[in-house]
Amino acid sequence: MKKPNIIALVDCNNFYASCERVFNPKLNGRPIVVLSNNDGVIIARSEEAKALGIKMGDPFFKVEQLIKQKKVAVFSSNYTLYGDLSARVMTTLERFSPEVEIYSIDEAFLNLTGIESENQTRYLHNIRNTIKKWLGLPVSIGMAPTKTLAKLANRLAKKNKEYNGVLNLYEYDNYEKFLESIEVEDIWGVGRQYSAMLHRNNIHTALDLARSDRKWIKKRMTVVGLRTVMELNGIPCIDLEHTPPTKKSIVSSRSFGDYLTKFDELKEAVSYFVARASEKMRSQGSACRILNVFIRTNPFKNSPQYYNSAEVRLPYPMNGTNELLPFANQALKKIFRDGYYYQKVGVLLMDFVQTNNMMVSLFDPPNRLNQIKATELMDKINKKYGREAIYFAAAGMKEHRRWQMKRELLSNHFTTNWKHLPEVKA
Repeated sequence: MKKPNIIALVDCNNFYASCERVFNPKLNGRPIVVLSNNDGVIIARSEEAKALGIKMGDPFFKVEQLIKQKKVAVFSSNYTLYGDLSARVMTTLERFSPEVEIYSIDEAFLNLTGIESENQTRYLHNIRNTIKKWLGLPVSIGMAPTKTLAKLANRLAKKNKEYNGVLNLYEYDNYEKFLESIEVEDIWGVGRQYSAMLHRNNIHTALDLARSDRKWIKKRMTVVGLRTVMELNGIPCIDLEHTPPTKKSIVSSRSFGDYLTKFDELKEAVSYFVARASEKMRSQGSACRILNVFIRTNPFKNSPQYYNSAEVRLPYPMNGTNELLPFANQALKKIFRDGYYYQKVGVLLMDFVQTNNMMVSLFDPPNRLNQIKATELMDKINKKYGREAIYFAAAGMKEHRRWQMKRELLSNHFTTNWKHLPEVKA
């Protein structure tokens, strides 16, 4: 007899804010917010900041007075720190399950099928306590027969202190009371438009949706909605993904910390984004046939406006940074115009083929294989010693890049930079 599915969702609580607290215990209990690129809007909040009424997406300048008044700690986004701590969390979770699906930077599904019922909740608390002890990060865990129910259980474990961060639905013969407490808009996989439609049809909670007529749901919400209904009823329909799906396109783009007006400055930024996008492309074993470069001014600034893009169809699939740079520069030359204050550029790679399916052409450049090997070697060096330990000169010297993000409130890279290690003073 096949054992029932046992799926757990582990979610780091207020992840960005929690990362900032790991190396700065003085922040415990103090409200924290983390800002977006160029310190523009609020993208993460601690529970204390939420209690003050600070909302996700609030422009920083609009709540700056409240932040000063309530002594809220403010940080620029430290993606280097967050990414490294996320990787450590996922590595730790692999000790507890042979099947881990990394769902996002702060969430992962675990297959715990086979754990005896009397040990399940204790096992979940062990996971939670281990991550807290080893990494200093608080997590919530929900366990259920399906991924959708595990998401629901995780949400309740995080919101209600009575569960102490862990909710195992297998402990309950009937979990209708849990479904009744969740609004349809808070169900995993139900978007804004579908939730509005469901409310119009008197379906307000997860329990209402679970009891809905399946033929009607399939007609109104397609087979995806039907899967959600079945999962809410404990019927597994969504498998764990052991490898992330290959992206169909990759974009690398960012708003500048300062306006740019010169072609050479924009060229450096484009070169940097080509390097970042192609690195991501190589990591999934792909090569692209199409490269697109776009530039724009600030649409909210009272100055002449300009937006344009140029697409290049490559002569053969490429994934080497050094191969792509000349084509990106050609595209930028086509669209660059003097007299504008540029706020953003970006690079989009599309039309992928898998590198193991690439054909070598008689007309390829004679040194192409050496160029590809050089880029792959750079990837290995940067993976070992940190991003841009080695990089192309076309991207400009790091200390002189005017186009870099404004991050005036950046914390240290405690886990990836020797110079940023905390110091103990006698």
